Amino acid sequence: MGDKINLDLQKRDVHGKKVAKLRKEGIIPAIVYGSGIDPISVMAPAPVVEKVCKDAGKHHPVYLKVDGKARIAMIKDIDLDPVKRRVRHVSFHAVKQNETVEAEVPIRLVGVGESAAEKTGLIVLQALDSVLVKAFPANLPDALEVSIADLAEAGDRLTVADLTLPEKVELVDNSANQSTDADEESHSVTELVVASVYEPSALQAANEAAGGDAEPEDVANVESVNGEDTDNTSQNEAASTDHKDTQQK
Repeated sequence: MGDKINLDLQKRDVHGKKVAKLRKEGIIPAIVYGSGIDPISVMAPAPVVEKVCKDAGKHHPVYLKVDGKARIAMIKDIDLDPVKRRVRHVSFHAVKQNETVEAEVPIRLVGVGESAAEKTGLIVLQALDSVLVKAFPANLPDALEVSIADLAEAGDRLTVADLTLPEKVELVDNSANQSTDADEESHSVTELVVASVYEPSALQAANEAAGGDAEPEDVANVESVNGEDTDNTSQNEAASTDHKDTQQK
């Protein structure tokens, strides 16, 4: 866990189209809801809310104070202006300190540029950006780290099983819900590929075929044509899941 993130909110009586005036005044409308409480319309200055959204994301608890009453919440949804990309509205899901919640936690590669593979001219690509975990709000990590130092040859890879979980943090295996094809083999969350090593030539071929930046699955397809082992070709599709709603156990 990083530093505690606090946010003071005021109750809001303005609703509907009238909230546009709030935004013009530099105030962001928000709502706090959760099990056992009535939804509370709230607001706070835009710079403060935007910083909290940046620091907390959807995986870090936010310690709210609404008219003097303290609550713990997770950010469930951030509505952004499609043009200016500024925060327009935030939904906070109130949670209890003594009940577990689920959250998508970022995966951070450690030692980028220093792996044995990169030193010999190979390329390491990250295939999975986050993973769903379950923990008490105070135990949710800011990120899960994994070292790529031991990756050495094309085809070497790291999976979710290589991540080191902090105490009292569990992986949530939702692999049964990831496949949309009844005939497609589902993978345990621990089998999902986090990072793989590729030959630069495979990336170049994938870029040329795609007409732009290659994604890991593009590279896998090119390598398959060239006869490389690609038993994880479909895993990136399974790994690309929608963000799960933060929920109480």
